[in-house]
This record gives sequence, C-alpha cells and structure tokens, in this order.
Amino acid sequence: MCVRWRSHPSPSPETLCAKNNMSFDFLKYKENQHLVSVEVPRKKDYYYDLLNIEHSFTGRVDAWLSNTFIHESAQLLVNAINLFEMGYFDCAYYSLRQSLELSTTMIYLVDIDENKKEIELEKWKREKRFPMQAQMMEFLSKNGSIFKDFKLKLKSYFDQLDSSKTKLNKFVHKQGLDKFYVARNHPINGNKSRENFINEFENHLKTCIGAVAVFRLGIDPFPILLNDEEIFHRTGDLMTEAYSEEFIEMYIGHEAVECYKKTEIYQGHYDYFISQEKKDECVTNIVKHQYIDTEKIAEILHQKHLLSDTDLFAVLLCNSSDKITKIYTTGGFAQYFTNRNTVRKKTSWDSRDFNKFKDCKPPSNIPYDEAFITYILLNEEGYFIEHNEPFSSEEIEEIKKNT
Repeated sequence: MCVRWRSHPSPSPETLCAKNNMSFDFLKYKENQHLVSVEVPRKKDYYYDLLNIEHSFTGRVDAWLSNTFIHESAQLLVNAINLFEMGYFDCAYYSLRQSLELSTTMIYLVDIDENKKEIELEKWKREKRFPMQAQMMEFLSKNGSIFKDFKLKLKSYFDQLDSSKTKLNKFVHKQGLDKFYVARNHPINGNKSRENFINEFENHLKTCIGAVAVFRLGIDPFPILLNDEEIFHRTGDLMTEAYSEEFIEMYIGHEAVECYKKTEIYQGHYDYFISQEKKDECVTNIVKHQYIDTEKIAEILHQKHLLSDTDLFAVLLCNSSDKITKIYTTGGFAQYFTNRNTVRKKTSWDSRDFNKFKDCKPPSNIPYDEAFITYILLNEEGYFIEHNEPFSSEEIEEIKKNT
C-alpha cells in the first residue's frame, strides 16, 4: 500500500494573528526580525571630536576640492555610528571603510603629477575607470611627491592601519558566521558578547577617525603646526583650525605626530614660518579673531606692519573715540569686536540693514536699536562704526582726521 504525503502551506502571519485577535505589522516584522539596536555610549563625544576634522579646512587653492572630501569623510563616520546603533552593523563597517577610501582618493588627487592631476580628476568626476584604493596607495607610496615620504616616516602607523582595514573587510565581505545577522542576532545567542561587540566597533571607529585626520595632514600640516605657539603667532588668519591636544591623544597618538613632524611637508612649513616675525598676542587676536583690545593700542601699533590695511583702519577707528564698540566692514559681514561693551541688546544682525545705513543722509548717528551707526569711507573701503553715544560733528571730523 502506498501512502502519499500531501504538503500544506504554512499559515501566513496575518492568518495566525487574525485567529488570535492580535494586531501585527508584517512589514515591520520582516524589516526588523534580525536587527538588534545598540547604544554607542560616547556617541555625542565622537560627534564633537569630528569637528576637529570638519574645521581643518585647507586654504590651498590647488586642493580646494579636498575640503568637500574632508566633510564627506566626517559624514561617513557619523553615518557609521547611526547605522551601528540601528543594528545595521555590516553597513556601519562599510561606511567606516568608505571614509578611508575617500580619504585616499583625496590625497591621490592632490599628490599626483600636475600633468596627470586634471586627467585623473576628470575621470573621477565622469565616473570613468579610476584606480581602487589599493592601487592608489601603491602608486602614492612609490610616486607621491608628499605621500611617499609621509608613509615612510609613519610606517608603524600605516602598518597598524592596514591591519585594521583587513578587519573591516571581514565585516564588509561577511567572512565568518558572526558577520551574519541571522547568526549573530539569533535568539539562542541572547545578548552574549554585546558589550565586546560595541567595544570592537568603537575601536575601529576611533582608528578611522584618526586615519581621516592623518590623511588630511598630507595636504598641509596646519592642523598640527598651529598647535605650536611659536608658529601660531607667526601665521595669518588661516581657514584651518588646529587639532586639539585631546583629539590628537585619542585618535592619532603623540608617537605618530612626532614621526609626522619629521616629514618634508611639515619641516618645510615649519622652517618658513619660524623665520617670520612673531606677533604679540594682542596683534594675533586682531589678525585671527578680529578682537581689538583698546587698552593695548600702543602695543598693537608697534607691530602695525603685521596688520592688513583693514585691520589697521579698524584699530585706528577704535582709538579715535572711546564711544566706539564695534567696527563692521564688507557690508557688515566682517566684524571687529572690542573689550568695550555695546549698549545694543541684540546679538544678531542683518546685512540688509547695512545697505540702508550706507544710503542714509547724513551717514552718521543712525539709530541701531539702543546704539548708533556711523558710516565712513576710508581708502575706498566702507566702515560702519557702532557706538554707544551720538557723535558731534567735531568728533566725526576728528575721527576722519585720525584715520
């Protein structure tokens, strides 16, 4: 006698829930059944630390596109943290690897031969055949005018980075069952090793944050150079901000930084700036922060040759009357602050107001909330003077005379 088995389709989740009078979101169930969300304890700290990278703009005209790469790399690191917390751990590791690949591309497009640079940039923009990260690293290690020396001096650092990249690839290529959602997050495993899993990710995250910061140093050394007080007071108003000491210690390491200081790119910049005249702190505050200490005018004027014409005129204006609290130029977009308190309570401003001030007749003692604005033209540049009390006509003439 032959017995024939008949297979029956399993009831759908909707059917099962209907029988039990339960509500069920099938789409949400399928999307999240193998996801386990986690919390990165230092998430906020990482976001603040990434500002070190985002504020490391380069002023190199021939490397201007690098600033976009810098910001995109930082965004990829933010994405990695978010993805990891949501449970998409392999995507998080892929985003970490992307940050390294993008940083490599940034250096590649800066450090190759000038004749080849435009060709490679065009290939990258047009999505044509472009070298992979390993090919770029190999090329730069042999031919890069900056990176060749860079990688040689920081050999130990890059060896460690290569080891970390290998581990990132294990996640990206899902090598090992612990890289599978259905295995790692299976209920039978519970929360085993969850803390170690988070710690492992954070270690890789810190490595990648440091790597992006180090690759940035292949463009120019200012994020490290400006930490030297002797150099800081010899430079002008740069776009770049220095990496903080805490950032360096956490993500790069002082040993790697000391090795970097032996590179030609660092030594060349250091030798140039150390030969320049050192600014007094009150002069540096004007050049870099547009802050004028009116109690140190004599000291400032002793180094007036280190100020731009605009800086100097702002200083002379502030020295002409103790009623003056602020100076605005460039239609209000550039501002000089002083140690004098303004009576104006608002801290915001609108460039359209300054367009109106410029057309006022007469252009003096124009009400500006609780304060006043007076407009004068010096050396074909317009200056808007914010002052606490009205000027007399004699005072205005004296101001023009003294500047």
